[in-house]
Amino acid sequence: MQGNAAHTLLSAGADIPVGRVDALLGSAAEKFGPRTAINFMGKFWTYTQLADQVDRAGAGLQALGVKKGDRVGLCLPNTPYSVILYFAVLRVGGIVVNANPLYVERELEHVIQDSGATIMVTMDLKIILPKLANLIGKTCLKTIIVCPMASILPFPKNLLFQLFKRSTIAEIPNSDNFVRYADLVKSPGAKAVIIDPLTDIAVLQFTGGTTGFPKAAMLSHANVTANVAQMDHSFPKERDRVERALGILPLFHVFAMTCVMNFGVSIGAELILVPRFDLEDLLKTIARYKPTIFPGVPTLFAAMAAAAAKKPIDLSSILYCISGGAPLPLEIKHRFETLVGCRIVEGYGLTEASPVVTVSEHDGSSPDGSIGAPMLGTTIEIRNEDGVIVGPNERGEICVRGPQVMLGYWNKLDETENVFVDGALRTGDVGYVDDHGWYYIVDRVKDLIICSGFNVYPRVLEDALYQHPAVAEAVVIGIPDTYRGQAPKAFVTLRPDATATAADLMDHMSHFVSKIEMPRSIEIRQSLPRTMVGKLSKKELVAEEAEKASPAKAASAGS
Repeated sequence: MQGNAAHTLLSAGADIPVGRVDALLGSAAEKFGPRTAINFMGKFWTYTQLADQVDRAGAGLQALGVKKGDRVGLCLPNTPYSVILYFAVLRVGGIVVNANPLYVERELEHVIQDSGATIMVTMDLKIILPKLANLIGKTCLKTIIVCPMASILPFPKNLLFQLFKRSTIAEIPNSDNFVRYADLVKSPGAKAVIIDPLTDIAVLQFTGGTTGFPKAAMLSHANVTANVAQMDHSFPKERDRVERALGILPLFHVFAMTCVMNFGVSIGAELILVPRFDLEDLLKTIARYKPTIFPGVPTLFAAMAAAAAKKPIDLSSILYCISGGAPLPLEIKHRFETLVGCRIVEGYGLTEASPVVTVSEHDGSSPDGSIGAPMLGTTIEIRNEDGVIVGPNERGEICVRGPQVMLGYWNKLDETENVFVDGALRTGDVGYVDDHGWYYIVDRVKDLIICSGFNVYPRVLEDALYQHPAVAEAVVIGIPDTYRGQAPKAFVTLRPDATATAADLMDHMSHFVSKIEMPRSIEIRQSLPRTMVGKLSKKELVAEEAEKASPAKAASAGS
């Protein structure tokens, strides 16, 4: 089926409209033309202006030879360019390849080579541009489109940036391989490209794999727009209220791509884009521009709760906070809601599902600890180790069916086959559903620790640690143990001005978990590793412990 017409998918008894992703902006420009679309540090673009820039950028991409199915990489922090080039690539039938601008050169090389992207879009910043420039001739990359930071700043910040931040600005080589943004958008008139939303890929979204290089999930136009429609169905709206979505999460991440950019555009929201996280600056932005929708990750809400404990924070403009990207510890949720006075709605999802799968109720009626109920048209199956679907209150792997589930992994047929069971997406998360249809996550399948034959779930131990008043953050991993096979080890940070010893925390843990679940040790640190999105990360800790264990293994082998 070819064409530009929208389709309706029938899934789990629900009619879900889907179409091409760039049509979300086209529709918004028609409905909300004069309304503010982007607010970047106090400089504003209307939906009419945004659509014009997208058209011009699309025409520029076509002049560079971009055709349907070509992959174009976006290596950008949160700026207007992120939105403009995203929709421009899709408008001309290209496939967006999202890349983290903080990736090291080796990681960028993998993204480019794996996706086959011959064009990358980035900023004129020394922290980004030289890394990509080094990959021309070394990879399939041929062209870099360079976007100037100063041009998107309001007066007088644009002048001050050029005066006082000159050392951060990268020199653009005088070469045909480099195209300036101003030259890209000289002329309007992007030519229409026919796509099939059901089968044509919109985005190659790389997963944040814990080992090796990440894989690229193929998200079709229908996958992405279905998830936007599901969000629209799930989230409450107030009559005649113009929403303002806070974009502190990076738009190259699937959570922000859907929940901030695509959903925001679909409802004509003002996207308040924040290029980097600084708590003090973020609180000033909230106070000045009064967002109504605030997607974030648990570590962000924990930081804000800590700040609110010292000084009141006014989030009265926010209709709801959305927590995703990682499990939300109950203690952080309750602490944030108590200190800040704003409810957190928890969602659950994964890159391979565009990403939203479930959401809790906005009125707070979902049980504590629940990730809510499935999105419209989504079916969740809990399957045991044999792949058999189990009943309520039985633990197993969460498997998902729905219109938002990816087409598969790019150029990885075997891994695509392995991630589906009877057509349902295997999430790698252990969970269960209660008698009332509320879903819960216990842990990741791969994080499961086998102690003397017993299953120990790190999240259970982490939740117990969060119950201690001195604990700010907690991570539990499995380490080799000569007696038990594996044993848990905990890493924690303490709240400012709080004191506790490892022995104190061990004593605390003894009241919450069984002896078999008790960690072998607890290490108190000043900070814990995080992913680029701000989630607590375990892989660095696992690597540290493996390195510590290897000399002992070598000594044992030689004795």
